[in-house]
Amino acid sequence: MSTTSRPPRLLTDPLRHPEASEPAVKDRRAWLIILLTLFLPGSAQVIAGKKGLGRLGLRVFIGFWLVVLIAVVLLLVKRDWLFAAVTSSWLLAVAAVVLIALAILWAVLFVDAFRLIKPPQLSRRMRAATAGTVAVLMVLTSGGLVYGASLVNSQRGLISSIFGGGSIAKPADGRYNVLLMGGDAGKGRVGNRPDSISLVSIDAKTGRSVIFSVPRNLQNIPFSESSPMRAAYPQGYSCGDECLINTLYGKGEEHKGEYPGAKDPGAEVMKDAVSGVTGLEVQYYAMIDLKGFEDLIDAMGGLTITSGKRVPISGPVIPGTDRHTAPLGWIEPGKQKMDGHHALWFARSREGASDYERMVRQRCVQKAMLKQLDPGTLLTRFQKIAGAAPEVVSTDIPEGHLGGFVDLAIKAKSEPIGEAAFVPPLITPSRPDYSKVRAKVEEKIAASEQTKDKNAAGSSGVSAGSFGVPASLASAGPAAAGPVAASNSKDSDEESEASICSVG
Repeated sequence: MSTTSRPPRLLTDPLRHPEASEPAVKDRRAWLIILLTLFLPGSAQVIAGKKGLGRLGLRVFIGFWLVVLIAVVLLLVKRDWLFAAVTSSWLLAVAAVVLIALAILWAVLFVDAFRLIKPPQLSRRMRAATAGTVAVLMVLTSGGLVYGASLVNSQRGLISSIFGGGSIAKPADGRYNVLLMGGDAGKGRVGNRPDSISLVSIDAKTGRSVIFSVPRNLQNIPFSESSPMRAAYPQGYSCGDECLINTLYGKGEEHKGEYPGAKDPGAEVMKDAVSGVTGLEVQYYAMIDLKGFEDLIDAMGGLTITSGKRVPISGPVIPGTDRHTAPLGWIEPGKQKMDGHHALWFARSREGASDYERMVRQRCVQKAMLKQLDPGTLLTRFQKIAGAAPEVVSTDIPEGHLGGFVDLAIKAKSEPIGEAAFVPPLITPSRPDYSKVRAKVEEKIAASEQTKDKNAAGSSGVSAGSFGVPASLASAGPAAAGPVAASNSKDSDEESEASICSVG
């Protein structure tokens, strides 16, 4: 009785046992193992018979891509949940650890894949080619994951250092109102007289926003009955030139007992003051250190702005006067890329300029940041931006609300931003008629809520590309240095603004 012997296993299973295979088969097997490790990590080990490590790799990476798929679905159907997750410092810490673990596992799988190739059985040329390919792919994959973990950790540190853990405020009449202030101070601290003040009012559903610019030299500041400052100033904060709205920040230390648990009592006083001026409930604030702001703009790579006029870089103040020495330099007219130093002077320079002109320049800087801080800039310069931001920004917006504001920013991206400045001829800062201010606030908010296209009346036509550090340069000005050459008509305002500066 004859028996048919089975072919040797070495001849029928070249993936697991390539020893008896032709050189061409060995080469194809080597590239197949590399490609499998690249596109389906762990599968090469399973096919080659090392099932324990292979199954671990497959399960881990399939789980990773499932998480990515869930994130994509959430982005489409419930993006506020996704934004809440990516702005949670503890979830970001977990994500950073997971990315590091994935990087290590992928590197191990590539090293093991190279072992499975059995390099001694390949030609010298093929050994060099496969070794070089594996090395490059390890750098791209594991190195990319490590870099991603570094970015995630930077974002976690940024969020932890800037945003607190306070309670989440509810919208008032369907809107969030955020006070933005620019403090004139050195790195690591803010001044006690905000150099610029504005209020951003945001529709809690649509994200449509209006920016109200508040002159820092506004007087006779009223406080609502609910404000702790009402007891100290029942008739309003009024004593002439010594009682400007920006000096109220310094009153925070005197009244800190009336704001228990406040991160910054001075900012709380300013919130109450701006609330009294506009009639809007102010839920949050963001304070920008304008000196450190230079570093933030430099981290972005500068700002491109077209200046319509020659703007002086002021010299030191002459002792005993409110005048400066001769300018140290000039920002010339025309389109130019400004570094942090020049962009800050462009926004703040007041010599030979009115309140109105200075506010327009500050809005140009703000718009340039909104437009130019795009995803590409964030991706390529995130580490520098994240490093500069904690030295620049302080806020009472809680970490738990950050995701909601990111969602609002996305909604607002295609919406126009309304603007209003409380300057002559609307009011006189030294003798303001606050009924006119509140009427203007109501008018602008009503127009914003009714606007559905970028060309609607009262719109600046600027997209809100980001809500956060860039949007925090307040649009306000100091005491007027001359007459305000503006009318109440929209066409006149647009023409005069274009003659001062533009973006784009």
